[in-house]
Amino acid sequence: MLKPTLFPSVPRIYNKIYDKINAKLNELTGIKSYIAQQAISSKLYYYNTQGSLEYKVYDKAVCSKFKAILGGQVRFMVTGSAPISVDVLNFLKICFCCPILEGYG
Repeated sequence: MLKPTLFPSVPRIYNKIYDKINAKLNELTGIKSYIAQQAISSKLYYYNTQGSLEYKVYDKAVCSKFKAILGGQVRFMVTGSAPISVDVLNFLKICFCCPILEGYG
């Protein structure tokens, strides 16, 4: 129903989203599982080497389903009040194809 473009939240909510996505990924079998794992590993590689959050082929095939969890329109995400794991942060960045700004202290 809601389609936010800015998603501010605390790390606990982002960890729940991360867990939900991983649970769905673990349920996949066969070719769907292979494609999803390839998408994640490729996007993480390109993010770590080139800083790119977008990979057009995988964004349409795989990440659009992740984006639908938050309404499909999120452009920026913000987290604060506590530190968040770098692995969770990077995973969510590539899944939602948007930067996540972190601030706490």
